[in-house]
Amino acid sequence: MSRSLSSGKVQRNIQENKKIKEWIIKIAVIISGSMIAAYGMTLAIHAGYGGATLAILWVGVSKVTGMSIGMASFVIAVCMIVFVFFYDRRQIHIGTTIYQVVYSSCLDMFGTVHRYSGVRWIDFLIMCVGIAVFAAGTGLYASADFGRGSYEALTFSLASKKHWPVKNVRMTLDILLAASGVALGGTFGACTIVTILISGPIIQTISRTMQKKLKYIVN
Repeated sequence: MSRSLSSGKVQRNIQENKKIKEWIIKIAVIISGSMIAAYGMTLAIHAGYGGATLAILWVGVSKVTGMSIGMASFVIAVCMIVFVFFYDRRQIHIGTTIYQVVYSSCLDMFGTVHRYSGVRWIDFLIMCVGIAVFAAGTGLYASADFGRGSYEALTFSLASKKHWPVKNVRMTLDILLAASGVALGGTFGACTIVTILISGPIIQTISRTMQKKLKYIVN
């Protein structure tokens, strides 16, 4: 009897340690992905080729309402999270909060460190690299499946519930949000087009690849 109780206690300890390990790894992935995504986004939007899709909407809402861009982005994020909470709340977890805090803080921090050549084609390449880095970071923290940022939560909730490919959902949302932003007075540019074309496929690829690796590491 005592051996059975001791064995059960050992098993519980193993499970608890495994869960703690999983939490630590996933939180580290979320923080890393958020920082990478923020770096890529600032690299892209300060290159002089307009804004990424969601940034256009922030600017448009800011112009119409008089809110600051920061406040506009916060309000839009809250609206997305509220929708996802009722539509597919599995997408919302502690990672949702971690992402919003880390990503927003790093946007301010990284926004002051970039330097550009002033040569248009070089800055265009830098912008493209920035978008790719942003998408890779987004796919990385999304792979933790520990709650997603507002936009990613919206993307993955629709993809999951409707059984649509993530890249198709992301590209469709990018187009809709960019069009809404332009209608409200936001600036459309090459950054917008490149974001729509390449961010979805990169996010899907990185997310799928890292999910498999995380399962192997955790187990």
